[in-house]
Amino acid sequence: MAHSYERALDIGCGAGEITLELAQANAAASHLGIDISPELLVVARERTTGLANTAFELCDASGWTSDTGRKPDLLVSRHGVMFFGDPAKAFDHLRSQSEPDARMVFSCFRTPAENGWIRELAAIVPPGGEAPDPRAPGPFAFGEANYVRDVLNEGGWQSVELTPVDYAMIVGTGEDPVADAVSYFQAIGPSARALAETEGEEREAMLARLADMAAANRDGDTVSLAAACWIVTASAG
Repeated sequence: MAHSYERALDIGCGAGEITLELAQANAAASHLGIDISPELLVVARERTTGLANTAFELCDASGWTSDTGRKPDLLVSRHGVMFFGDPAKAFDHLRSQSEPDARMVFSCFRTPAENGWIRELAAIVPPGGEAPDPRAPGPFAFGEANYVRDVLNEGGWQSVELTPVDYAMIVGTGEDPVADAVSYFQAIGPSARALAETEGEEREAMLARLADMAAANRDGDTVSLAAACWIVTASAG
């Protein structure tokens, strides 16, 4: 990080990749990752075996409480804060559990129209039913910059800044990156839900289309798709 810190909180830490990177880069600071998935936290703990400056907790960030005298002065999240049912209330709670001068840095997807990966998936797995509320909890809830500012300001955070970043989102790697990408799509995102609800020939055809799309976006041992996010920074006081 650009500034020093003593205690970091990784919100929606998943399998612990960001927690691990921070802990390795700053051995003097403590790092706590929180997530609602026990399976991912098992992986996170395995990844950080031997690092005394890391810990993980199974909980919902909107109800997490810090230990007395151990409030974080840095809050981070990679695509983990767009799922709060009441985001302003959740951010206000997180601020109350942090140091008065705490900083927050997180990433979140911009709008679906700016993210090529969701457009490609939608061509293969058309969304069913009515169009969802773009601000409903989900991957694109924080797509609108002004909405993000309003939510954070309502939650008491100040000096909110958003920087747009376009990047290649890696969805498959290894000796068979196409198969790896298809496996990824079966586990995450709208394609996973559609595949879980589809059987027989229709499901096989959908998998074949996913494989074709992955192959078209393969470069060597990597499959990547165009993605667009915000890097959001804010301060508690």
